Amino acid sequence: MKKAGKLRFALAGAAAGLANGFFGGGGGSVLVPLLTRTCGLSQRQAFATSVAVILPLCVLSAGIYLFRGGLDWMAALPYLIGGTLGGWLGGRWFRGMKMAWLKRLFGLLLLYGGVRCFLS
Repeated sequence: MKKAGKLRFALAGAAAGLANGFFGGGGGSVLVPLLTRTCGLSQRQAFATSVAVILPLCVLSAGIYLFRGGLDWMAALPYLIGGTLGGWLGGRWFRGMKMAWLKRLFGLLLLYGGVRCFLS
């Protein structure tokens, strides 16, 4: 990979890390569009790459919140269990799902999150 390509990928990762650090999540919603537009990955590659990148970023963010006293494991546990099941199911369905539907679902998720943040 050329040096400029590596820099674009590193900057996309930095943007995802900043979103995760500031908001406690959401790095994937920043990373997927950057990976497709800026880094030239296909939509399917961007979704899969985002998952691989976000895991360590989430672990890092959770560790920082834990050491600073902002993480309640008991409150997080049901979400962790449900998220594990949802992640497994989503990964299984991902391969067979048409890209047009994945894009629509992702767009709806972003709209939902944006409206919720705007109204609260």
